[in-house]
Amino acid sequence: MSIPLNETILNIKPSGIRKFFDLVSEMKGVISLGVGEPDFDTPWHIRDEGIYALEQGKTFYTSNAGLKELREEICNYLNRTQGIEYNPLNEVLVTVGGSEAIDIGLRAMINPGDEVIIPQPAYVSYYPCALLAGAKPVIIDLKSENEFRLKAEELLNAITSKTKVLILPFPNNPTGAIMERKDLEQIAKVCVEKDIYVMSDEIYSALTYKGKHVSIASIEGMKERTILINGFSKAYAMTGWRLGYACGPAEIIKQMTKIHQFAIMCAPTTSQYAAVEALKNGDDDVRLMRGAYNQRRRFLMNAFKEMNLPCFEPYGAFYVFPCIKEFGMTSEEFATKFLEEERVAAVPGSAFGDTGEGFLRISYAYSIENLKEAMIRLYRFVNKLRNK
Repeated sequence: MSIPLNETILNIKPSGIRKFFDLVSEMKGVISLGVGEPDFDTPWHIRDEGIYALEQGKTFYTSNAGLKELREEICNYLNRTQGIEYNPLNEVLVTVGGSEAIDIGLRAMINPGDEVIIPQPAYVSYYPCALLAGAKPVIIDLKSENEFRLKAEELLNAITSKTKVLILPFPNNPTGAIMERKDLEQIAKVCVEKDIYVMSDEIYSALTYKGKHVSIASIEGMKERTILINGFSKAYAMTGWRLGYACGPAEIIKQMTKIHQFAIMCAPTTSQYAAVEALKNGDDDVRLMRGAYNQRRRFLMNAFKEMNLPCFEPYGAFYVFPCIKEFGMTSEEFATKFLEEERVAAVPGSAFGDTGEGFLRISYAYSIENLKEAMIRLYRFVNKLRNK
């Protein structure tokens, strides 16, 4: 009997992160620096709002696009932080995490054969989501000497007559790279001239340690050609609540909502009520967590300096991306050996695209005590490799 499977999904490789952490699950005493998940609990006042919603029996479907109050608060948040005005009635969609927004956004915009530009290293979902939407992914290899920022000339060189969408993944997972206003203005100029759309994944926007995050949608001429994606997982330590959102032109949001309607119905109701509280009263929580992450970031950068391990200084998200090319191993070989010999788990840079080869992603969404012990073990490990 033949098995009815889709050829596209058959040809998509499983996540390199999952493959690596299957090994970790079988080992004891491991310090894990691999998962991009805050080590903070969701703040109590946000949890309380979710609990209260349950106690009040608010367990029914919301509208497909999400609670009106939540969509209004999303608009208020983007207005006060970015100066962008969205209409909560037809320019906002509440999704099951930012990942759903990426998936249905591409499906709503792409026709078979359209090209989607993906700067890498980047979040593992962009490439397969583009394939599943029927697109041809076009990769731009970001360079460490440019602090892994996307340059206008790199974008221009990747654009063809079939280009439809640029995915803009900043602040970046896995590198921690950011794009400042001057960088985004050059990218915006190319997008307007070449008439391409941008999917701007800003899930780490609140975790920026140099100045203030700037959304490309806030730059003149870009709001009407940008799908802005964000969510609650990283900034508010709400990963398990599975809640994100997309804002953009009404016609695109309408089609995204249609896909969401048939595939999902609506995002989790309890999570939506909690998210209203997060947006209304969560700024202090974000500042507190961002301060802790920044302390850990500075600690890791100093540790790498002491062990002479090259690493450009990241100013966003909660990742560092040290270079391990001097040791003559692939990223996967280095990460596997480090795990086996020192019981520390980090993610091979190659899990985020070919251009991540030679690097290691280390998350600092962990306690300073764990980070200190992990750096002691890394120092010992690299010295052993150097003294062979």
